[in-house]
Amino acid sequence: MPNTAPRLSRSIPFWVLVGGSVVAIGGGTYLLVDKLSTMAATLTDGTATGVEVYAGQIWAVLGAILVGAGLVGLALALTVGAARTLVPAAPVEVVEPPAWEDEVVVAETTTVESAVAEPEAPTPVVTEPAAAAEVDAAAAAADAATEAPASAAPETPAR
Repeated sequence: MPNTAPRLSRSIPFWVLVGGSVVAIGGGTYLLVDKLSTMAATLTDGTATGVEVYAGQIWAVLGAILVGAGLVGLALALTVGAARTLVPAAPVEVVEPPAWEDEVVVAETTTVESAVAEPEAPTPVVTEPAAAAEVDAAAAAADAATEAPASAAPETPAR
């Protein structure tokens, strides 16, 4: 029986949770490593100021909080994925029989007259040169017979 519930891989909230967790882990790691390395470098050089030491500690704590929140989010996404596999598929109810099982009634075909003129017959394609000359001559004769003269008056020579 096919599963009618949407797949977890197509769930937008699931991917927002995974993506947000990864971004939180990356941002927290950057803050944590950057501030702690700056603080360690300035303390060992003896050039540390109060801003680098005391404010750096707060930024490092914020980075650690972001890393922790990202890890909790990834654990929650893993839990949702595991729980999704445990949910049984909902039974599908057939409300009405499919249309192809009903009796098919064929309507009578009617012809519709077209207001569009019939297209000209295509010129046949001939691959042999001798036959091609015969077809070209026949086509030229047919064209000459169907065309009316351009003007009824005879041409007069120019003076």
